[in-house]
Amino acid sequence: MSPRPLSAVVLAAGQGTRMRSSRPKPLHRLCGRPLVLHVLDALAELTIQRAVVVVGHGAERVTKALLEQAPGGFDIEFVEQHVQRGTGDAASVALTGLSDTGQDDDEDGDVIVLPGDTPLLRPPTLAALVRHHRSTNAACTLLTASIEEPAGYGRVMRDKNGRVSRIVEDVEAADEIEIKEVNTSIYVFRRSVLAPSLRRLSPENAQGEYYLTDVVGVLHDAGYTVSALKVPDASEAAGVNDRAQLATAEAELRDRINERWMRRGVTMLDPERTYIDTTVVLDRDVTLYPGTMLQGSTTVATGAEIGPDTRLIDCTVGEASVVEHTVGRQATIGRGATVGPYAVLHPGSSVAAYTVTGSHLSIAADT
Repeated sequence: MSPRPLSAVVLAAGQGTRMRSSRPKPLHRLCGRPLVLHVLDALAELTIQRAVVVVGHGAERVTKALLEQAPGGFDIEFVEQHVQRGTGDAASVALTGLSDTGQDDDEDGDVIVLPGDTPLLRPPTLAALVRHHRSTNAACTLLTASIEEPAGYGRVMRDKNGRVSRIVEDVEAADEIEIKEVNTSIYVFRRSVLAPSLRRLSPENAQGEYYLTDVVGVLHDAGYTVSALKVPDASEAAGVNDRAQLATAEAELRDRINERWMRRGVTMLDPERTYIDTTVVLDRDVTLYPGTMLQGSTTVATGAEIGPDTRLIDCTVGEASVVEHTVGRQATIGRGATVGPYAVLHPGSSVAAYTVTGSHLSIAADT
C-alpha cells in the first residue's frame, strides 16, 4: 500500500512589523538566502507533491524571489491572502491552491503546514513529524517544544487521557501558566478534515483573528485523534520576528554551515569569525583565516588560503591561491596566484595564474 500523498503549506503573508523594514519579512536574508527559502529547504526529506506558499505583504516581491530561487523537487503554487485575518484564514486561502491538482482529489492525503519564519528547521525533524502522524493515524499532529520560559507561546493542553485537547494562546489560568510544552505552529493534517474544521473557527479572541491553533480543539471535541511530537531542540522551531531574532538565527545557521565544511576537510582557524553563505562551494584543504566572508556564488578550489579579513562576493578562486586582506566582487583568481594584502578586485576583473599582485592595489575588469 503506497503512502498517502503529501502536500505542504508555507504561511508567508505577514507584514512583519517588528522587523521595521520596507522589505517583506520572508525576504530578509540569512547566510545569503531569504528567510522563507530556508523553510522550503526543510522539506527536502519529504516526498512533496505540491507546495503552496501563502503570500500577502509584498506578495509580488516574495513570489518573484521564490520563482527565481526556490529549490526543485516539487511544484510551488502561490496564493494571496489579501487581508491578513490570522493563520486560520491563511490556511483556508492555502487550500484553494491545493484544489483541482488532479493528484489527490479524494482528499485522502496529508498536508504539512508551517510558518515561513522558522529557518532553523531541520529536514529530519519534519520527516519524523510526518512519520509520527501516520503511525498514530491522527487527524492532526503538531510539533511541540519544551521551553522553560514559555511566555508568549501557545500552551499545549491535554485531556485526562494525556491526549492533546487544545492550544491556549491567551494564557490566564494558573494551571495553564505552569505548562512548559508549547505549540510551534507546525502541523500535519489529514486533508479530509482540515477544511471542515477551518469553517468552524470564529474570531472571538483578543486579536479578532482566525487562529489555526483552534482547529486542534475542534478536532479533539469531534472525537478525532490529535497527536504531538516534541522536538528535541526547541531552537529549531524558533520564529524570527525582529532583527535581534534574525541575528540569533543567523549565528546558529552559520555554526551549522561552518561545522559541515570543517567535517568535509576545510580548515577554519576561528569558526566564530568565519562567515560563509549557504550558496558558497569549498573544496578540501581550503584554509580560512579569521575575518573571512564568502558570499553569493563564490567557489574556492583545493589548497587555497583566504584571509584574514577578506570578503569575496560571487568570486572564483583557483587552486593553491592566497588571498589576504582583500575585497572582491565577481572576480576570478587563477591557480597559484597571490592577491593582496589590501587589494580590491572590481566586478569582471581577473588575476592570472601564479600572479603576485602586491599590496594596496585596485584591479579593474580590463586588468
